[in-house]
Amino acid sequence: IGSQLCVIKASNIHSVSSCMLPGSWAQQGSQPQSIKIEGDITLGGLFPVHSRGPAGVPCGEVKREKGIHRLEAMLYALDQINSDPDLLPNITLGARILDTCSRDTYALEQSLTFVQALIQRDTSDVRCSNGEPPIIPKPERVVGVIGASGSSVSIMVANVLRLFAIPQISYASTAPELSDNSRYEFFSRVVPPDSYQAQAMVDIVKAMGWNYVSTLASEGNYGESGVDAFLQISREAGGLCIAQSIKIPREPRPGEFEKIIKRLMETSNARGVIIFANEDDIKRVLQAAKKANLTGHFLFVGSDSWGAKNSPIQDQEDVAEGAVTILPKRASIDGFDQYFTSRSLENNRRNIWFAEFWEDDFKCKLTRPGIKYEPGRRKCTGEERISRDSQYEQEGKVQFVIDAVYAMAHALHSMHLDLCPGSMGVCEKMDPVEGRMLLQYIRSVNFNGSAGTGVMFNENGDAPGRYDIFQYQLSNVSNPGYKVIGQWTNHLRLNSEEMQWSGGDRKIPESVCSFPCEPGERKKMVKGVPCCWHCELCDGYQYLLDEFTCDMCPFDMRPLKNRTGCRTTPIIKLEWSSPWAVIPVFLAILGILATTGVIATFIRFNDTPIVRASGRELSYVLLTGIFLIYFITFLMIAEPSVAVCAFRRLLLGLGMCISYAAMLTKTNRIYRIFEQGKKSVTPPKFISPTSQLIITFILISVQLLGVFIWFGVMPPHTIIDYEEQKPPNPEFARGVLKCDMSDLSLILCLSYSIVLMITCTVYAIKSRGVPETFNEAKPIGFTMYTTCIIWLAFVPIFFGTAQSTEKMFIQTTTLTVSMSLSATVSLGMLYIPKVYVIIFHPEQNVQKRKRSFKAVVQAATVSTHLSQKSNDKQNGESKIEPDRSQ
Repeated sequence: IGSQLCVIKASNIHSVSSCMLPGSWAQQGSQPQSIKIEGDITLGGLFPVHSRGPAGVPCGEVKREKGIHRLEAMLYALDQINSDPDLLPNITLGARILDTCSRDTYALEQSLTFVQALIQRDTSDVRCSNGEPPIIPKPERVVGVIGASGSSVSIMVANVLRLFAIPQISYASTAPELSDNSRYEFFSRVVPPDSYQAQAMVDIVKAMGWNYVSTLASEGNYGESGVDAFLQISREAGGLCIAQSIKIPREPRPGEFEKIIKRLMETSNARGVIIFANEDDIKRVLQAAKKANLTGHFLFVGSDSWGAKNSPIQDQEDVAEGAVTILPKRASIDGFDQYFTSRSLENNRRNIWFAEFWEDDFKCKLTRPGIKYEPGRRKCTGEERISRDSQYEQEGKVQFVIDAVYAMAHALHSMHLDLCPGSMGVCEKMDPVEGRMLLQYIRSVNFNGSAGTGVMFNENGDAPGRYDIFQYQLSNVSNPGYKVIGQWTNHLRLNSEEMQWSGGDRKIPESVCSFPCEPGERKKMVKGVPCCWHCELCDGYQYLLDEFTCDMCPFDMRPLKNRTGCRTTPIIKLEWSSPWAVIPVFLAILGILATTGVIATFIRFNDTPIVRASGRELSYVLLTGIFLIYFITFLMIAEPSVAVCAFRRLLLGLGMCISYAAMLTKTNRIYRIFEQGKKSVTPPKFISPTSQLIITFILISVQLLGVFIWFGVMPPHTIIDYEEQKPPNPEFARGVLKCDMSDLSLILCLSYSIVLMITCTVYAIKSRGVPETFNEAKPIGFTMYTTCIIWLAFVPIFFGTAQSTEKMFIQTTTLTVSMSLSATVSLGMLYIPKVYVIIFHPEQNVQKRKRSFKAVVQAATVSTHLSQKSNDKQNGESKIEPDRSQ
């Protein structure tokens, strides 16, 4: 029959092919290379036995671990299940295993093998040359598929298997996209999806205190969906910002990885790099970092594609030092090690790729028909043994391959128990196996897997998330390599004490956009980047209300040194020991002593001619005013209280008022006497001592009336002025305890005395022509001129220091010194000469000849005459002494 020709007609197009015997298609090359294991129920298998080939070639070199180890793990699991009397008894599991060559499009072509039995073929137009109907071999029906490995491959295959309701269980595909049950409803996996892995990586980043990282992803479902999951979870969690998200192209151009490193350095503060990439990309990223002399700068957090593998970091160990990687929790399966290390060319003929693995593993060459022997390579003897003559370490996903096969077996076992109770083999209800029903049994499995951990699926077909956290440690460790530093099972358990970084440093490096602000500094956020901010010092009298806000301290407080709060502003007053107080007090004491001495002298010599001639009554009043002027210094320096403030108000203007009222009365009397003398010999009114006292007290009463009205309108009290001593530096801020007297009220208090002083000065100027014999006028004149100069100097000093932080001290000192000087001038000009004569020249203190008012008038007339003549003759030649006692 094999030599007969069949004609297949379709749309009038005729094609000729061989009529084939059952099973002959495998030899004819029309079917892809595959492993066929006979059984009652056939499972499909997809493994990356070969790497992706160069352009135009689908397959490259054999993959020893990811390909052969995993493929053998399925064969091992089938052997275990078929020999287990309790699991699928009397039912043998078979398999059809295909090579994906690590390429999604190639894997799609291969996977069509699994659906051939389900495709209805139209054979009505097919006949052999002898007219007999053709014999078409019926392909075995695959009930479920184990695989694939890469997520992009699984996605491509899942789309086809879904159409034919064939369940699929992957042992390595972790893309979050595959959790979408509406699109991939027949897809399940025994490994957790990358969304769990991404959650674990977010938890790791947060546990290390990082808030600013970059991401690197290989182009494709695995890398891109892994990073997308990381970005989404980090956004939902908050407090984590992505500096840059960089994609590595499928076919990187020369210099691509150098550009990636350069881009990462644009945000150099983001030292943490989350990497979802394949092994080759990881290796080339590390090479580029080393080439850029950035060893130790980047802190990698790698996904399970990095895991605990040595191949990505080979010759780049120093750059990879400190890298934290994640890997689904797994265990080495001892039974598989015994099985695989016992495999040889003789006992493993069912694996059609094993010879190719043998050559690659032992670096030798097998002699096969049609293959030329390479003289430069060792010939394989067949006596080599795995692990003995080659390096062997169980591939990380072996456990999951075994668990995937067992999951399918447990689902079929449960289905058999329900549909074929008591049947010794596959009953009619399971022939064929209904895919959608099998899927329900798969989703319901719950058993202890090969590593002793539970195998189960959620409603999306995902396995629980169980991860080991590794760190690659190089420095100061006896056994450099990957070290388990924690686990993640729905939440993170990280042993930070076990972590070690570049150079053996135990402190976790920082990967933050902005470092924490110093105490007293607020965060000014960078727009659009919630992890980045500028630190601004709370200045002046502000304190840090919260991390983003500075607020003013209450008026009576100032910020702490670190500006984290406010403290009470110290309260000060003018102390007696202060230099600002010592000088005024010293002058006041001297003045009081001198005034007391003058008063005592006048009282002692009360009836002597000089005392009587100076107008005793007004002199005592004037001396009282001078005494009060000196005394006010003590009230101005004393600690403010209600009583002190009351006496300040009363006596501040009163002393000057008394002094200048008395002097005004005197000058006015002299002026009136001499003005009246020019007109007539009749004496003016109110020149007697009693009249003079009454006039003086009337003038004084105006001041007293004003003060008492002030008392009534605003009773005296103390205040604490926090504005007076409030310099830019709050450390020097002070609250000043003072009386409630503003600068304006103080000037108003003195204003009446100043009016009296100016009026007195005017009269002193008008009386300047009085003969020297009438010596009261000229001393009063000189006193008033000097006093005016003193107070003219006082005004700019007083008001010019209004903005000074030493305002209270300067103004108090200026005021008290000015008052003491004006009192000293009055005392010195008017009374010290008299006291000097009384004490040291008593012979001059005798009664002179009395003159009547008429004589005074004549003297005034003569004085007026003489002052109008321009000669050198002095008025003093006419020695006429008036009677000042009038």
